[in-house]
Amino acid sequence: MLAKEKSQTIEVLTRKLTELKGQRSIAGKDADERAERRDRLNEQVHTLRAEVQKLRAERDELNEEVRKLKQQRSEAVSKIREKIAELKDISQERKAIAENRPLRSYQSLKKELEDLEWKVQTTSHTLQEDKEMMEKARHLETQLSIYRKLEKFSQKASELRNQLNALKNENENCHQKITALAQRSQELHKNMLEKVEEEKRKKKGADDMHKQFLEARAKTRPLQDEIISVSAQILQLRKGLQEAEQKQKKESEDTLRQTIEKQAKEKLKRGEKLSWEEFQLLAEKGMTSQD
Repeated sequence: MLAKEKSQTIEVLTRKLTELKGQRSIAGKDADERAERRDRLNEQVHTLRAEVQKLRAERDELNEEVRKLKQQRSEAVSKIREKIAELKDISQERKAIAENRPLRSYQSLKKELEDLEWKVQTTSHTLQEDKEMMEKARHLETQLSIYRKLEKFSQKASELRNQLNALKNENENCHQKITALAQRSQELHKNMLEKVEEEKRKKKGADDMHKQFLEARAKTRPLQDEIISVSAQILQLRKGLQEAEQKQKKESEDTLRQTIEKQAKEKLKRGEKLSWEEFQLLAEKGMTSQD
């Protein structure tokens, strides 16, 4: 191939190389954009996953608290039933004792007993009177004990009612807390499921974008291969041109040296003075000038 043809081929190949590099740049930019979008989606997936884990942990914590409150409420309900049963038993016992309540009041019986005890201690009396007074005192004490038992049952019933009211309040508070926590847990669960669905969508988008990235990057490979091939052709042609130029230069230099050498020899024959260049050339050939 002539030097001109090689130069024209290099020019054509150079234009083609520029075009190929442009196409590779566009394909590479497209791949980079898809990779960037994929990475942004993956980052969003990681953020959503962390949010889901946080919501799940908060929901589970609330559910555990609800479980404990339900257990507490169940225990309170059991205690309420026990207290109601105790109160019912006490009411029945008190009712049975009340059926034998003396007709006289507690204060009246107590005053009579106190007066009797005073009389026993301050007056003299016969053995028979002593027996009669002792018998009367036992009778009064028996009647007073009924009132004492009734009072004891009343106090116990009052304590049970107070305990029952406290347990009912505890049960109601547990119920209100359970309702509020359960509602909050449901909200967290719903929010968590929404985040999970969003995470799935983002993950699918990231996977799809990765496929597109691989496809876009695959398009750059044949372009890169062709760029390497064309670059090698240009390099080979330029090398060939350079070698041809060097060969042509050497031929020109050889021709010039031969011409100078011929002229110098003719000058020597004619006895003419040689130029420095002619002298050096003849000296290289082992010849000297003649003065």
